Amino acid sequence: MPFANFKVPAATLTPEQKEQIVTRTTELYVEIYGERARATTLVLVEEVPDGGWGIGGDVLTLAELRQTPEG
Repeated sequence: MPFANFKVPAATLTPEQKEQIVTRTTELYVEIYGERARATTLVLVEEVPDGGWGIGGDVLTLAELRQTPEG
């Protein structure tokens, strides 16, 4: 069974965008494994609470991600 797990910051995707992730990921697996993969492909979109993730050892918040880079 093909499986994909997407972890995204909470409240950053609409239901339509989540549906698009599921649909397009399933289609990708079908392209790779053939039509037989469609019925068994599992795609999980998990929302991680604000402050529950980080990069480079730094905890990030949604407010920080939304800041426009200076330059």
